[in-house]
Amino acid sequence: MRLSRWLRIGALTAAICCSIPGQNTPSKDPQIETKGMMPRTSAADYEAQGQAGAVTIGAEFAGHGIPTPQGPLDMDNYVAIEVGLFGAPGARTKISATDFSLRINGKKAVPSQAFGRVLEFVKDPQWAPPVPVEAKSNTSLIGDEQKDQRADPTMPPPPVKIPVPVLREWAQRVQKAVLPEGDRPLPQAGMIFFPYGGKVKSIFRLELIYAGPAGKAVLALHP
Repeated sequence: MRLSRWLRIGALTAAICCSIPGQNTPSKDPQIETKGMMPRTSAADYEAQGQAGAVTIGAEFAGHGIPTPQGPLDMDNYVAIEVGLFGAPGARTKISATDFSLRINGKKAVPSQAFGRVLEFVKDPQWAPPVPVEAKSNTSLIGDEQKDQRADPTMPPPPVKIPVPVLREWAQRVQKAVLPEGDRPLPQAGMIFFPYGGKVKSIFRLELIYAGPAGKAVLALHP
């Protein structure tokens, strides 16, 4: 199982490298740039708002899900928050996910994590592994895990190996949803991620904390 985990991490890392512009790895697919999500009309369209200097921040808690145009993705051990930053016409600001931290249930605030850390846990709830072709009578064609399982039906099935193209597609969907960083014109919007492996229903208090170039703000979110 540990080997399978590292293979998954390696595949996802390769997916990121093949997606980010400027990488030397050749790819037949078009390169993917982190462009973020379509900002809502205003910060008032998010469930929580805060003011940091001349920048108005809107935010909404997404739980363990990541909304994408192709459908939501799920992830364990992390929660996501959709953030929108707004300003006066022509305004710009420097944006970094590290400007945000999250306080859950009054505990110490934790900083946001790079989206690459999230990919290990991402999955599409609509995806199902292909139905395997029934093994032929020739036992030499049956793998060791299948032989062991046939000998002992109580054994758990072997772990599902997700094809690399599928992992790559999931990684690109996450990458497109991530909050853009750098000196950007406003508005900008996207997802930021925080470590949390518990159940969402166990959360009774959420505070998103912004401390960046624009100033400081605390937004009370609805779990």
